[in-house]
Formats: sequence, C-alpha cells, structure tokens
Amino acid sequence: PFVIVCNHQASLDLMGMVEVIPERCVPIAKRELLYLGTVGWACWLSGIIFIDRHRRDAAIEVISHTARTMQRENVR
Repeated sequence: PFVIVCNHQASLDLMGMVEVIPERCVPIAKRELLYLGTVGWACWLSGIIFIDRHRRDAAIEVISHTARTMQRENVR
C-alpha cells in the first residue's frame, strides 16, 4: 500500500493525475471540489470519496471507514 498526495494548482492537473494514479486506487478529495461545476460532477461520477475538512470528526470517520474497506477489498 502507498499514499499519493497531489497538490494540484489548476483543474487541468486532474487530467494529468489520472494518468499516473495506479489501478484499484481509492481517491480521496476535499469536499469543496464537489462544488466546482463539471469538475465536481466528474469527480463524483469517478467515485472519489469526499471529506469535509471543516467537520473533523466526520472526516476522520469517512477516512476510517474507507481504510477498513480498502483492507477488506485489498485495494490501494
């Protein structure tokens, strides 16, 4: 297992990241991206898991649930 951290500077960076992210990878993004029009829709449709950074407890719960699922299903 590994973690890839992407600090993109523009919405076009997402297209480049798609090329380097390995198969069976679980993407997690800040919830604010969900509200970026077509970019948000594309993220949601591609299965990105969103965390709300303003609600710490909820974010921790989402990440913990995701980690358990990743272990169970043997994904990155």
